[in-house]
This record gives sequence, C-alpha cells and structure tokens, in this order.
Amino acid sequence: MQIGGVQKTSLLDFPDKISAIVFTQGCNFRCGYCHNPELIVLRNEPSDDGFFEFLETRKGKLDGVVITGGEPCLQKDLIDFIKRIKEMGFLVKLDTNGSFPEVLEQALSYIDYVAMDIKAPVEKYSDIVRVKINPDKIRESISLIMKSGVDYEFRTTVVRSQLSYGDFEKIGVMIKGAKRYYLQKFVPSITLDENMMKETTYSNAEFEAIKDILSEYIDNVVIR
Repeated sequence: MQIGGVQKTSLLDFPDKISAIVFTQGCNFRCGYCHNPELIVLRNEPSDDGFFEFLETRKGKLDGVVITGGEPCLQKDLIDFIKRIKEMGFLVKLDTNGSFPEVLEQALSYIDYVAMDIKAPVEKYSDIVRVKINPDKIRESISLIMKSGVDYEFRTTVVRSQLSYGDFEKIGVMIKGAKRYYLQKFVPSITLDENMMKETTYSNAEFEAIKDILSEYIDNVVIR
C-alpha cells in the first residue's frame, strides 16, 4: 500500500465505532474542493510503513480501520491489505469515489461498511471531478453497494455553484431506495483549487428544502 498518513484514533469516521484511519495516496479525480490535495499524486513506493505493527498495539482499543484517500481502489494490493486487517480482528470501512466497480466488488466480500461519494448527477460528473469518467461505472458501483448486504452510506459535498435543486432530484433518482444519504456542507479550509476558497454552500433553510426533495426517494437523508 502507498500510505500517505495515519490518524491513530477517530470517533467520527466509522459510525458507532472507534477507528484508526489510513489515508492512501493517489486519486483519479481532481475535485476542486478536495480537502486532501496532498494525497492526489502517488509519491512513495508501496509500503505498509509500520502500520500493522501499530495495529498490534491497538488490539482491544480500536474497533476498526477506515481506509480512505485519495482513492483506495487505485491500490493494487487493497484486497490483501483489507484481508490482513480483518485477520487481526478489526472491522473495515472503505471510502471510495465509485469509479472502480471491479475492485469495489471484490472489497465488498470483506468489508463491514462502505461510504461512496456521489459527486453530482452523472451528466455533470466530469465538470465536478475535472476528468472524463465513465458514468456506467458510477451507476454500477451504486448498484453493487445497494445489493451487497454491507452497511453503507452515500454522501455529497455540497457547493452552491455546482449543484442546483434539480441536480439533487436527479441524484435522488440515481440512488433511489438507498439506506442512508449525507449532505455535507462545503467548508472552505483546504482545497485543491484555491479559487474554491471563495465558494459557499447553501443556507440551513435551503438544505432543509433539498432534504425534502430527496426524501421522496431516500428515507434517511442527513445534513452534516
């Protein structure tokens, strides 16, 4: 694994669990609002970098491990990495952008929770992620997750200038029947594109209106 960093303890990233977070290097998207821009480019040779030695010291203290990025599904040894964590008795949550359904399908056999970013309606994806994408791969990942039996969430970072009310209706149709969908308020702190620091998100009242639109398609819509 090409590891870009480790957060030793989190109470927030794995629902109802105490976890460590592994940040993998490399991402195939170039979202302007990315808050981990230092992870986008692959910089190091593959190395576990003492991670499993660290995990040994956390047995009985942590419930699980969150694998995030970057985009973890770019890692050639992701599945073996997950298996090794599971063999040590930890739960595993995977964060993904959903652009590698063939890898995601393998991972779903071993993980306990998956969070997939929904960037936009598929016709607007390339505008948001700033690279050409295959929309069928996004749709396939959504379907795989919803049919997998693995606990999951979908989530969207909301920038006012990028997503309209009508876009959220289209997203609702994309993930109709989903178990859980989070609307994440964009906070301009660290971004890949410095121009994004000038962007804003919707007001609380507007988020409630968006939630009402989505509730026609998804039972559990949460603003965070």
